[in-house]
This record gives sequence, C-alpha cells and structure tokens, in this order.
Amino acid sequence: MNNNVLLEVKNLKTYFFLDEGVVKAVDGVSFKIEKGKTFGVVGESGCGKSITAHSILQILPPRGKIVEGEIIFHTDGGSVDLAKLNSTSQEIRDIRGKEIAMVFQEPMTALAPVYTIGNQITEAILLHQKNVTKEQAKQRAMDLLGRVGIPNPEKRVDTYPFELSGGMRQRAMIAMAISSNPSLLIADEPTTALDVTIQAQILDLIKSLQKEMGMATMLITHNMGVVAEMADDVAVMYLGKIVESAPVEEIFYNPKHPYTVALLKSIPKVGKKIKGRLESIEGMVPDPYNLPSGCRFHTRCPSYMKGTCDQSEPPEIEINTGHKVSCFLYGGR
Repeated sequence: MNNNVLLEVKNLKTYFFLDEGVVKAVDGVSFKIEKGKTFGVVGESGCGKSITAHSILQILPPRGKIVEGEIIFHTDGGSVDLAKLNSTSQEIRDIRGKEIAMVFQEPMTALAPVYTIGNQITEAILLHQKNVTKEQAKQRAMDLLGRVGIPNPEKRVDTYPFELSGGMRQRAMIAMAISSNPSLLIADEPTTALDVTIQAQILDLIKSLQKEMGMATMLITHNMGVVAEMADDVAVMYLGKIVESAPVEEIFYNPKHPYTVALLKSIPKVGKKIKGRLESIEGMVPDPYNLPSGCRFHTRCPSYMKGTCDQSEPPEIEINTGHKVSCFLYGGR
C-alpha cells in the first residue's frame, strides 16, 4: 500500500430504505485520498457527493445505511474500517471532529442558533482535547477566529450565528473544524450561498490552512471552476457512481466520459465570442426509485449505443496512469 494514502474507500454502498422504495444514494464508490492533497468530488445535485461524506463520518439519517464496502482510515497508530464502526460508538466519536472534520454546506443551519460562536468552538475543543480548561479553550477559540480572518475575535467569540454574515459564519465553521488539527477536512459545498468575492476568500483560506497544517481535503462541489482552482485529483459522480476519476489536469484537458465532457462544455468561457446559448445536458436526472438499466447516464448520453449501454453496467477501465473511466466507448463490451 502507498504510505501516503490517508483514506481508502472501497466499493462503498449506502442505501436509504424509504416507504417509497430503496434509494441507492451511493452505489459502489471507490477512491483514495492522499495525505496533504485535495480530492475533489463533483457532480449534479443528488448524485451522492454529500452522502459519501456523511458515510465516512457515520452521520447518516436514520433510514440511511452502509450496506457494503470499506472505509479504511490510516493513522499513525494503525488502520480502522470506519464502515464497521457503530455510529454512536466512542471509537468513531474520537475520530469524528478530531481526526476527520467537516465544514457543512449551510453554516446557518449547521451552527446552533441558541449558542454563541465561542461556545460552539469551545465545546469542540473540550470534547477532543483533554487537560484543557474552559479558559484555555475560549482563548484558543479566539485565536482560531483570528486565524480564519474574523476581525475583533475577542468580541466575535460572544456573538450568535444570526449576528454574523454568511461569509463570517462559514469562517466560524472552518475555525471549529480545524480546532483539533484534523488529518482530513471534508468541505461540503463550502461556498454555497456566498457571493463570488467571499467565495474566493473562503477557498483561499482553506488552501492556506491546508498548506499550513498539512491536512488533506475532500472538496465536494458542483462548481468545476472551484475544482480547477483547488483539487489535485477529481472524481466525477453521477447517480451514486463515480463515472470518471483522474488528476485534475487530465479531467480538464483530456475528459473521456460523455458526462464529464458535457459538464465541461456547459461552462462559459471568458474572452470567447458569444455564438449562441450555452450547451446543456439533454434530458432529466432519472427517478432514484426507478434507475435505468445498464449505464445510468445512457438516457441522456449523446454517444448512447443501443443494445450495449442499456443492457449492462460499464466496467471501470484505466486508460492512463491514474485516469479511470466507466464507459463502453473505451472497451468492456
């Protein structure tokens, strides 16, 4: 095994057992995250990006369940399969928030409205760091707020989430996430609902903290521009499966899967003359309760081959070093 690998996800399947039927939110996902690197996960809403992250941390809703697969987390003290841990066990609670931390998508709902920012960061510090007094924890909370760029941290530490702007709330979330120096930071759409200027500031902050602390980052987004700016390696997801994965340069300059190609074509290009409407992906995302047979993208794919794409799932093929794609265009028929 590569000693630089921090997290290995192997054939992860997370299903939701609902009254309407079974939703295969994550269905056979595999990837690796290396120490100190940024792993980007990109795809449309509902493709399973966030559920993959929630599976890693064992924070699934009551009807969600990991039914198969491994989530191997490598630490200096050994390796542990997170998928086998009980979601309420002390072992996963020692890892969750300390070794693996998460910045959630919407800070207004992720932060408790009835507690001050300082109280929430202090609680995280006291939970994971023994022999720290409340006074020391509050001082560390102020230091963290200053570190993430919040002005007057000694005053802001006693403010409530509703008293802060969206960008400041997101910075407070990041301060809480890094309070225990995690090995892996999961950032789930960290710039959603923020204006473009603040988005850039938050991304720069995550990047500088990553470099300073040496932590790995799993960046979940639907924004290909964010992926290009931040990621070292990228996985493209569609309906619970990774359809293509590669180093970031390969994804942008040598995309292979028709879905990846379509995503890149839908991005507006700066400096080019407008010749018409932006390209869009035809059709609609299929009903999750009634997934199409074969390749799940075949109902919207411009390269659809009748009798092949609709009959069986395409195997994953490595076409270049580190560049894998699941598509019959590259063999496997």
